[in-house]
Amino acid sequence: VQLQASGGGSVQAGGSLRLSCAASGLAFSSATMGWFRQAPGKEREFVATFWWNDVNTYYADSVKGRFAVSRDNAKNLVYLQMNSLKPEDTAVYYCAARVVSGVGYSPKDYAYWGQGTLVTVSS
Repeated sequence: VQLQASGGGSVQAGGSLRLSCAASGLAFSSATMGWFRQAPGKEREFVATFWWNDVNTYYADSVKGRFAVSRDNAKNLVYLQMNSLKPEDTAVYYCAARVVSGVGYSPKDYAYWGQGTLVTVSS
């Protein structure tokens, strides 16, 4: 299983970015995908998760209404569209996967991780 996250960068508050996660080696019908982030000096925290066989996506309260996950099943890509960005969204963002069904909210729920992509939001 390989995951590759990309799309990070620097943006001013109120701006938008779209992160991508390319996944390979997964049986997508039974995979759970997650987005997490880790700010300097803080623990890795949950952003969003979905089970590939479920239409629902679940978000952290801190990003609900501003972030949205989308999927391109044909290309095995997952996107995280981030709008109305705030300085507190500054972090390294990771995509993660596990080959079990059902959503996961903790980093411990995931066996596979991408390398992370840095998002910096300035005020």
